[in-house]
Amino acid sequence: MSYDSNNIFAKILRGEAPCVPVYEDATTLAFMDLMPQAEGHVLVLPREAAATLPELSDAAARDCIAVVTRLATAIQAATQADGVFVGQFNGAAAGQTVPHVHFHIVPRHAGRGLREHGAVRAETADLQAVAQRIKARLAV
Repeated sequence: MSYDSNNIFAKILRGEAPCVPVYEDATTLAFMDLMPQAEGHVLVLPREAAATLPELSDAAARDCIAVVTRLATAIQAATQADGVFVGQFNGAAAGQTVPHVHFHIVPRHAGRGLREHGAVRAETADLQAVAQRIKARLAV
C-alpha cells in the first residue's frame, strides 16, 4: 500500500477535514472514530507520512505507542469498560482502508459485541461528549 497524501487522515492532519480531537502533540493526533465499533472508539495516528507501521520511523512509532498507552487507560476509565482492544492493520489484505498508519483503541465490555466498523456514523455531539470524558481522564 503506497502513501497517498490526499488520504482522509492526511487531510485531517492538515486541517482540511474535520475531526473530534481527543489528544494532540507535535508528533501525534488522536480523534474519535466517526463510525465507531463501540462508544469511545479512538484513532491514534502519527503526523509523519507513512502508509504502514514498517514505513514509520522508530521515533514516530515510539511517540505513537506512548500516546496509545495513555489513551487506552483513559478510554477504559471514561467508558467504564472491562478492557480495551488496540488494533493496527498494515496493507489492504490485513484490512487497512486508509493509507496512513493508525491505531484503533476500542473499549470492550464483557458480554457486549462490537458494531461493524463503518456501519453507522455517530452523531458529532455524542462524539464530542465522549471525547470530553476521555480528555478529563487524561488530565488525572
